[in-house]
Amino acid sequence: MDSNVGQQVGDFIAIYGLKVLGAILILIIGRMVAAWLRGLVKKMMTARGVDPALIGFVSSMVYAVIMIFVFLAALAKFGVQTASFVAILGAAGFAIGFALQGSLSNFASGVMLLLFRPFKVGDFVDAAGVAGTVKEIQLFTTIIATGDNVKILVPNGQIYGGTIKNFSANDTRRVDLVVGIGYDSDIEKAMEILLGLMKADSRIHDEPAPMVAVSELADSSVNFVVRAWVDKGDYWPVKFELTKVIKQEFDKNDIEIPFPQQVVHHVNPPAA
Repeated sequence: MDSNVGQQVGDFIAIYGLKVLGAILILIIGRMVAAWLRGLVKKMMTARGVDPALIGFVSSMVYAVIMIFVFLAALAKFGVQTASFVAILGAAGFAIGFALQGSLSNFASGVMLLLFRPFKVGDFVDAAGVAGTVKEIQLFTTIIATGDNVKILVPNGQIYGGTIKNFSANDTRRVDLVVGIGYDSDIEKAMEILLGLMKADSRIHDEPAPMVAVSELADSSVNFVVRAWVDKGDYWPVKFELTKVIKQEFDKNDIEIPFPQQVVHHVNPPAA
């Protein structure tokens, strides 16, 4: 009797001992490989200057996915049919994805924004119909502060799926003004004043050169297009200052800035 029990224990150890040992080795080696790949992903993404939040998330996802396959491989050593586990995981993933499709879309867009960086924190952008300074780029939303300091959380899916205007991307910007003068005013003198004002402002670049040109013969005015290149940080100060000094210089030189007007003709009815 005792010999039979001993033989059964020996057979059990012989059959399952190697399987247990194999499963443990798979778990140990798999964990080492997963940790190594996680570190490699972190190093590569850090070298590319990827956002730290995205680095942590992606590296953790890599580790988790590898460990799932390692766990399934360990179960397979015991003869467990892992196909059923894979099917359950797939079905659960599909159900969760369907229920959270909006959130997942925002998440995927957040990953793309952090990875490809169409803008960064501190940039002034116009995205998803919102214009302002980017304060924070999160995985699901981007926080933008408008010019009057209103905090707006914009879903990343709306940002990445639309047109993004980044006003801070380049070091220089062009100031564009449209200035109108009366038809009786001196066009050449007005152009000379406009060019002189731009050349006198040290913030305006010499190259590309400032430009003044007649753009339109409008109903009540002769319109000039005025263009000047400045550093991006000087855009609004130059635009505001240039608008003011143009008015002041035109007043000094008797150049009229007309307002919209209509000429009404009165037709007398024929005498009875």
